[in-house]
Amino acid sequence: MLRKNLLVMVSLVAMGVLWHVKLKAEPMLITNIYDRQITSLNGEWSYIIDPYETGFYNYRYQERNENDREAYWSIDIPRDKSDRLEHGYNEKYTLNVPGDWNSQDRLLLYYEGSVWYKRSFDYVMSDPTSRLFLYFGAVNYQADVYLNGKKLGRHKGGFTPFQFEIPGSLLKENDNYLVVKVDNKRHKDEAPTLNTDWWNYGGITRDVLLVETPSTFIEDFYISLKKGEKGSAPNARKAAVEGWVKLNGVNLGEKVSVEIPELKVKKEFNVAGPLVPVSFNISNFQLWSDKNPKLYKVIVSSGADKVTDQIGFRTIEVVGKNILLNGKPVFLRGICAHEEIAKEGRRAHSKEDALYLLGLAKSLNANFVRLAHYPHNEHMVRVADSLGLLIWSEIPVYWTIDFTSDEVFEKAKGQLWEMITRDRNRASVIVWSVGNETPVSPVRTRFMSRLVEAARQIDPTRLVSAALEVNHVDGVNVIDDPLGEYTDIVAVNEYLGWYGGSPASCRTMQWKVKYDKPLFFSETGAGALSGFHADSLTRWSEEYQEWYFKEQIAMMKRMPDNYVGLSPWILVDFRSPR
Repeated sequence: MLRKNLLVMVSLVAMGVLWHVKLKAEPMLITNIYDRQITSLNGEWSYIIDPYETGFYNYRYQERNENDREAYWSIDIPRDKSDRLEHGYNEKYTLNVPGDWNSQDRLLLYYEGSVWYKRSFDYVMSDPTSRLFLYFGAVNYQADVYLNGKKLGRHKGGFTPFQFEIPGSLLKENDNYLVVKVDNKRHKDEAPTLNTDWWNYGGITRDVLLVETPSTFIEDFYISLKKGEKGSAPNARKAAVEGWVKLNGVNLGEKVSVEIPELKVKKEFNVAGPLVPVSFNISNFQLWSDKNPKLYKVIVSSGADKVTDQIGFRTIEVVGKNILLNGKPVFLRGICAHEEIAKEGRRAHSKEDALYLLGLAKSLNANFVRLAHYPHNEHMVRVADSLGLLIWSEIPVYWTIDFTSDEVFEKAKGQLWEMITRDRNRASVIVWSVGNETPVSPVRTRFMSRLVEAARQIDPTRLVSAALEVNHVDGVNVIDDPLGEYTDIVAVNEYLGWYGGSPASCRTMQWKVKYDKPLFFSETGAGALSGFHADSLTRWSEEYQEWYFKEQIAMMKRMPDNYVGLSPWILVDFRSPR
């Protein structure tokens, strides 16, 4: 859903820094969603499996019109005895939302196609002047959303949030009829594309919420420490804060207020347009870090609207060969993780799931988690904030995506925007990743470098990277991917001793890195079957895996001085059709 076309250039001088923010037909995304006036639509939804998309197309394969009684978004109650109605939702057939359909019914384990979800709800607006939005944390992959027989819109992208505004004329106080067509089929011209190495879980996989707002409300905001001179440590006795507040609907002459009660800060700013620049100083505060994950309550208000968030103040940057957290070098003791609960064979979605997965990471003494290979749910990054885990967040530009297509680029860029917009206030997120293991070619490098630039334009305060591959030349591992010229850190996936050679090969391997930037190993690892024991030469045994990591660690200790960490593959097992 797009806001009215805007072409706004705001030049903000904030504590000596010039900011340029462009809004041009920008998509809308309400952030900090869990602090809003929300009503959950989670729970049991009725469903219909529709492999031929009969509920969407007629027998001539034309999209059914809005008033077609046989469309599955139409109410399934016959008008009279002669009404020809060929579909019906039955309370005996339900799926839990949030959740994937693959783990809820064995018949759906391998299903890729369309499933229609339906539920009814009652809702009375608390204020007749308010606005109401229908918010989805994520739906995999394409969602067509209908309310009371009218289409609210369509969204593509399986791991990022979206919402549609519900017109007041469409909402009823009782028996609203909500239908979502979910289609998880894979396509060559989508992101991700046809071939991936994770399970294609279908369904409404994250929270569904009704969000009521004032007529003019705070759509988004960003509050952060201002970067000082490159490489300088922030002064916790006194530091500058800068950012902005984005209003949906503007009342000129209003004020925007930013308050941090614990730091005795309350500042007001004049509203002259939809984007309100903010800047002020804070003093005697604690810096957020992996060792001290201090969060402060931040209250942003304007007119009738107020939102509250928990925000940590820290800086992250690259200086020479080091990654600096709050001006000091940090070594990333990482682990990779998929958004799955392996023991139950399902997609993770709740705060409890996040606490379980990230708790495992903490038990390994990790200070860093690479969230592979798509944006994980919002609970993951918020729990990471509270635990002091540094996060790498990635969009699913994976392997052999169509790098020649401008349409595919725009889809990837859209998911990048949604990921960054949702999580830009999370102190834990230090790296935005634009992809994983993409094959080197000029057209691919142009595609990926444009995504790197887009990430920097959306958020200039964090590091941008991608997981690259290693080039083997005459017994030397060479890191020379041309994309490394554009990224802030050079991150590579390396499996010496698993996909080639034996773990003993690590002892003599030489490394050559083209770029004088921080070097991070975004993946390394060997598979093992839990409980299978043999000698160390037997592949898939725990002993082989142990040998592999011993040799890898010894090799890492001989790395060049720009080596800044690693995130082995993988925290827990995950489903894959491969």
